[in-house]
Amino acid sequence: MASGIYDIITVGGGLGGAALAKVMAERGARVLVLERERQFRDRVRGEFLSSWGVSEAHELGLYALLRDGGGHELPWFDTSLGPGHLEHRDLVATTPMHAPALSFYHPMMQEVLLAAATEAGAEVRRGASVHAVRPGVPPTVVVEQGGHNEEVSARLVVGADGRTAMTRRWGGFESEQDPPCLVMAGVLFEEMRGVPEDASYWLLNPPLGQAVPLFPQGQGRVRAYFTYQAAAQHRLQGERDVPRLIAESVQTGAAAALYEGARAVGPLATFDGADRWVPHPYRMGVALIGDAAAASDHSYGQGMSLTLRDVRVLRDHLLRHEDWNVAGHAYAEEHDRHYGVVHTVTRWFTQLFLEAGPEAEARRARALPLIAQDVTRIPDVLFSGPEVPVNETVRRRFFGEE
Repeated sequence: MASGIYDIITVGGGLGGAALAKVMAERGARVLVLERERQFRDRVRGEFLSSWGVSEAHELGLYALLRDGGGHELPWFDTSLGPGHLEHRDLVATTPMHAPALSFYHPMMQEVLLAAATEAGAEVRRGASVHAVRPGVPPTVVVEQGGHNEEVSARLVVGADGRTAMTRRWGGFESEQDPPCLVMAGVLFEEMRGVPEDASYWLLNPPLGQAVPLFPQGQGRVRAYFTYQAAAQHRLQGERDVPRLIAESVQTGAAAALYEGARAVGPLATFDGADRWVPHPYRMGVALIGDAAAASDHSYGQGMSLTLRDVRVLRDHLLRHEDWNVAGHAYAEEHDRHYGVVHTVTRWFTQLFLEAGPEAEARRARALPLIAQDVTRIPDVLFSGPEVPVNETVRRRFFGEE
């Protein structure tokens, strides 16, 4: 490494950027983390780690940090389909990794991991605004902090700056996007005592094309969501719309008693759910991870798990290959595979459970009675991860076409 050149610069200090900084600094890499925010804010989303994401956190040596730093284990997952209860699932007993899910407050997670990255030896700059990323050999980053502009270089620049990542544009990446279908509103409640604290909850109402996910964070705190059609002419935003979120959730099928006494303690916001992704997220010394590489529909809670998978895969290839250009391309190929599996299955879920229209109703009339009799017809990618077989036979069984 030339003097003054970092091994890795991460643009963003959230889950992906901080996790990669920690695990690479521990292995002797010189890492710089550039984080715009001096104080993290409630992001409304990004607070659920599925069982396969928990396994990735273990592989990266992060799980105890997240759990002990304020995380809340969820060993059970409750699914309701319409008015009927479909499954009360023991995740530890039924997933290949024998792991619970984990929920956490997003700002807490960011602080815990950035502190861990610093302790591991990474340089972390808060309040740093990136103005450009220039691919090349080496790639460079233009950063402003305290009114001073600086150009810094690294063997690898990693874009970990989220769903609206500027690193995609600066790095010359082309992105693709699904058509709009679902949007998701969320808010953090306290004193929501009617929700069992050991289970996450997902109620689906296919005729309405709506869903209610609830993720307890412990001590009566619950991140409550409402998923609905993007074609709706409203977006739930701000304190005044909290009663409407509750009313819409109850109309979807959630018990009104769940919300009795609940008090909103964070912002209410609504986000578009359509997947947006970059095919092959590496070029000329710049790699994209997490939502910058592939933003999965929030409705299915896969974003955090996908981010940790990206971090582990990139770490493993960087440690395996002396030539980091080779490592970057190997990472991108593997990323496309694991994200592709998740993307395929979440699109199937939307088509069967939440799409509107006569064709969707016909699919449900055929498939849902069979699923009610045998829940193993549902591909278990959301909890068991992208190693689960996904092929035409699996699709036909899910849709009741065999």
